[in-house]
Amino acid sequence: TEDEIILFEREMKEFWTKLKSIYGTEQINQTLALRDSCKESIKALSEKWSKKLKEGDLMIDKIKEYSNEILQQSQHISENQEHLTEIKSNLNQEEEQKKDLTNSIQELKEELMKKKEIISSKNKAAKERVERLCKSKVLFEERLGLEIRRIHNEQLQFIFRHIDHKDPDKPYVFTLSINEQGDYEVTSCTPPLDCIAELQLKVRETNNFSAFVANIRKAFTALSYK
Repeated sequence: TEDEIILFEREMKEFWTKLKSIYGTEQINQTLALRDSCKESIKALSEKWSKKLKEGDLMIDKIKEYSNEILQQSQHISENQEHLTEIKSNLNQEEEQKKDLTNSIQELKEELMKKKEIISSKNKAAKERVERLCKSKVLFEERLGLEIRRIHNEQLQFIFRHIDHKDPDKPYVFTLSINEQGDYEVTSCTPPLDCIAELQLKVRETNNFSAFVANIRKAFTALSYK
C-alpha cells in the first residue's frame, strides 16, 4: 500500500544515514564505484565471451561444412579411382585384343604368301609343261598327223586328222589342261572315248605324255573302224 511504500522509503533513508555515519561517504562512493566498475567489467567480459561463443559456433559450422566437402571430394575421388581402374582394365583388354589381331593378321599374311608361292610355283610348272608341249608340236605333227592349238585358260587343243580313211580331213579332237594339283586333265573329247579316264590316270602315274597322245590316237583310230 502507499503507507507501506512510504514506510519502506523512510527505512531506506535511515539505513543509508546510519551506513554513512558508520563508513563515511567517501568509502561508500568508492565501494559503489568499484561495484559499477565490476559490473562494467562483467558486462564487457560477458559481451566478449558471447562474441567468442558466436564465433566458435560459426567456426564449428564452417568445420562441419568443410568436413562435408572433404567427404564429398573423397567419395568423388574414390569414384574417379574406380572409373580409372575400369578404364585401365578396358585398355589392357583392348591392347591384348589388338595384339591377338595383329598376330592373326601376320599369320594370315604368312599363309597367303605361302599360298601365293605355291600357286606361282604351280603356274610356273604348268606354263613350263605347256611350253614343252608346244615345242613338241612339230614332232607330233610329223609323226602323228597332229595339230596343236593353244586356246583360252592355258589349255591345249589336240586335233588329229588322217584317221578315218573314208574322210581323211575329219577332225578327232581332245582338249587338255593342267589342274590346280599340277596333273594332266582332259576337259573335252570329240568324239568321246570310253577309255579317256583310264588313259588320263595312266599319264598321271607315268608322266609319259608322248605315249598318252599316241594311245589316244590309237583309240580314235579304233573308233573309226566301228
